[in-house]
Amino acid sequence: MTDHPVAKVPERLFDDPAAEARWRTRFTAPRTSLPDWARDAPDHSLYISNTSGVWEIYAWDRATDSHRQVTDRPNGTYHGLVSPDGKTIWWFADTDGDEFGRWVVEPFHGGGERGDGLSGTHAGYPAGIEVGLRHVALGVSTDDGSTIWVSRDGRAEVIYQHEQDAGVGALSRDETLLAISHSEHGDSRHPALRVVRVADGGTVAEKWDGPGKGLDALEFSPVSGDSRLLVLHERRGREELLLWDVAADTETEIQLDLPGEVSATWYPDGEALLVVHTHWARSALYRYDLDGGELVALEIPPGTVGSASVRPDGVIEYSWSSAEQPPVVRALLPDGSDRVLLEPAGERAAPSQPLTDAFVVSRGGDVHALVARPEGAGEGPLPTVFCLHGGPHAADEDRFSAYRAVWLDAGFAVVHVNYRGSTGYGSAWRDAIEGRPGLTELEDVAAVHDWAVRTGLADPVRCVVAGASWGGYLTLLALGTQPERWAAGVAGVPVADYVAAYADEMEPLRAYDRALFGGSPDDLPDLYRECSPMTYVDAVQAPLLLLAGENDPRCPIRQIENYLDRLAERGAGYEVYRYDAGHGSLVVAETIRQTLAEVDFARRVVTLS
Repeated sequence: MTDHPVAKVPERLFDDPAAEARWRTRFTAPRTSLPDWARDAPDHSLYISNTSGVWEIYAWDRATDSHRQVTDRPNGTYHGLVSPDGKTIWWFADTDGDEFGRWVVEPFHGGGERGDGLSGTHAGYPAGIEVGLRHVALGVSTDDGSTIWVSRDGRAEVIYQHEQDAGVGALSRDETLLAISHSEHGDSRHPALRVVRVADGGTVAEKWDGPGKGLDALEFSPVSGDSRLLVLHERRGREELLLWDVAADTETEIQLDLPGEVSATWYPDGEALLVVHTHWARSALYRYDLDGGELVALEIPPGTVGSASVRPDGVIEYSWSSAEQPPVVRALLPDGSDRVLLEPAGERAAPSQPLTDAFVVSRGGDVHALVARPEGAGEGPLPTVFCLHGGPHAADEDRFSAYRAVWLDAGFAVVHVNYRGSTGYGSAWRDAIEGRPGLTELEDVAAVHDWAVRTGLADPVRCVVAGASWGGYLTLLALGTQPERWAAGVAGVPVADYVAAYADEMEPLRAYDRALFGGSPDDLPDLYRECSPMTYVDAVQAPLLLLAGENDPRCPIRQIENYLDRLAERGAGYEVYRYDAGHGSLVVAETIRQTLAEVDFARRVVTLS
């Protein structure tokens, strides 16, 4: 094995103690997710929090306002849910962040034994779970494909199995119907839906909108015996809602006079929907009455809603933040008043700078960029970090980011690029990268880079490209195909050698890659080479910091080592940070160490320190 230069991790970024404490506190400040609650025992809630210094699962008994840390694992725990009766907690146990494992169950109040959630199943990557009072539906994926079990009389029985990617979608309130998301047509990026009987696995109804048009099962009606399934569709080029009565196999499209895209959840009586509306990287909440079709805006602060739900008493709980204000869980009461619901004890994160919008003309259309400037900075030109989000089907939004804030504190302007492939801008924008991933997005990055330099924001000789996951992939690809643009690159958990990555990655991602590229590396060897950073490694000129997880199933370590070995052969300037976890870390101290390495590296390269 080649010995690679190890990244420097300084003790601090700033000499000023107050400045140093401020950026660290943004990471260490206690935060929680939106609590989930037991359907039939709503005082029993579950959330994840970083209170212990690691993101773990917590139980909250609202009646006594008591909180219990459920999990305590070296690399954290992220997936969990509470049973409808509030008696048990289910959580997914993997090994050191490798995402491969089993569901575990234990009593809500603790004190009892933990055990396999559903005996008779095998380990795998999680592919959805629905826990009812009588039945459990549980899905996993492995290299052999997808398997879904249901529990009948305490035994796990296979109800679905296929070599293509699939997962549990939704379980009806009376537990007689199960919606399955599948890609038997070969395109896991645009799934179809099948509803089967829990009793015998027989098909009740099917729905597929054809090539390039996916369907997503959100929730069955909360009313027992009501077979309406709330579904996301994209028949008109953006994500919209429909109600599918699977028993009658009839549907009603819900057309809302709103730009952008929507998602929704049910009100408890099944007579209205809580709609989350996303447009230009910001969110709003609405109530939509199914009978009269009335859409009413709900008063919440400007920013981004992470998730939202309606309690049995009509209180709307939602997680919220903005670029300036740190995240908080809020409650919107029926009388219209709004209050903080859940804020753990401890020092609050300091606020940060606002984001402004830019719409930049690119080959594929106008690219939406979000721009933040350091406090007190002049007009420019400024050292600038171009942050490329992961996914690729995700988006940067007007939400709080401790990571963005530390770059600003260090004197960098920050530009987020919602390139083609991003969500929230319609199906055509999201799918524009099909058949040419990576290179398509970088056309948009180049256009935004040109705009930032042309307008005097960015100093052309002090531009840093940075990202993790798909953003890390784009960073490596940018360094190799646009070497003249970048003074430095910071690539976290990237795809570096696409052919080797495909061979080693988890099967759901192989299915995703086949859908994205139009086939496997055996089918399309030239295209995979064209879109692989490994192809352009010899053209990399700028210094590079690469961060990699030893147990990463999404961007495996071998393909990263291939890339690093080639950098070493040609004597390139680079540093490596390796850590013992998976595709990122749930440990706050580890996140801080990585941030120290990243920002210090960039400051050294562009001579800011």
